[in-house]
Amino acid sequence: MDAEHEKWQWQEWGTAWKEVGLYHITLTVPSREPLLGTLVIPDNDATLARVERTELGEALVNTMFDVQHRHREIQILHFVVMPDHLHTVWYVRRAMPKGIMSVVQGFWIGAKKLGRAYSYTATTSRVNCQEGKGASSFSPTVSREDYKGNTLRIQLGNDAYYALPPIFTEMPFVRSMGQRRQLPATIRYIDMNPQRLATKRLKPDFFRVQHEVELGGRTYDAVGNIAILQAKEYTPVHVRRMMVEAAEHGDDQPLRDYMNGCILKAREGIVPVSPFISPKEKEVLAVLLKEKHHVIYISDNGFGEYYKPTDGLFDAVAEGRMLILSPWRHDPDKRHVTRDECVAMNNMAEELSSIVPN
Repeated sequence: MDAEHEKWQWQEWGTAWKEVGLYHITLTVPSREPLLGTLVIPDNDATLARVERTELGEALVNTMFDVQHRHREIQILHFVVMPDHLHTVWYVRRAMPKGIMSVVQGFWIGAKKLGRAYSYTATTSRVNCQEGKGASSFSPTVSREDYKGNTLRIQLGNDAYYALPPIFTEMPFVRSMGQRRQLPATIRYIDMNPQRLATKRLKPDFFRVQHEVELGGRTYDAVGNIAILQAKEYTPVHVRRMMVEAAEHGDDQPLRDYMNGCILKAREGIVPVSPFISPKEKEVLAVLLKEKHHVIYISDNGFGEYYKPTDGLFDAVAEGRMLILSPWRHDPDKRHVTRDECVAMNNMAEELSSIVPN
């Protein structure tokens, strides 16, 4: 490989997915059964949590590394196996003839072979146990030398083989990293998965979705510390556009006074309420989180079955310092917040600041 290909490069937005780039790939067991590993939490300390892989988990990792043996353009940079999914980061070091999606599909085909082998083993083990025989051992059928060779399919025949559940029924999710600077954050996110799962299991009340919480004539879904609703006083955080425009024209005193005032109120025990949409509102939120104040955060999307707050919010929820509210049910296809939703959420913050019981 020449020196140019040795340099770090990354996928530019809008280019075909055949080029040099970094990709975050997630393969999930759709049933969410913990087939890939077992979460271990030594001394009930989430920071020590780890996942011990099952035979299927180990076999899946081996299949993943087969990718870089078969496709020399690809390097597996990082991965973490969770009980029901696999996170991995792939680096495409030079352009490929077919593109990353074709390679991921090949990886998926290998994973489904493992899934069918696992299903067969589980079925025969149950039968053997019922008949008083020993349990069968899981024997993966995917080999580095021959992806097309499949002893189990030959043994059972096509109909019986393809009737076996493949476990990994959904195509892996592939996210292109537009810039190299996303890599450290992605790796940190992946590495923190066991700790976050352990935290959720140790503190289930804070992470359980509570439906139809009635506040001031509206109903919200909630995640976090519901006891924050018993605080004595609340204040909305809404940085007005006129403040930002004035600051852009040299008069930043009103903006600085307002943002500082939000922090000072929180230090007095007044709970900020906001969707924290604008960049300046996000700056306020960052200070509130850093100083570990109680916060009510209004979300533009509801909570799916496996909802997990993002980094900073996650820690605040785990420590009982945050309540996240959403008046909308979860939409898995939602990507952007609309202007009407922004206006509605700011109005909700105003309402909540006045109607939450004292």
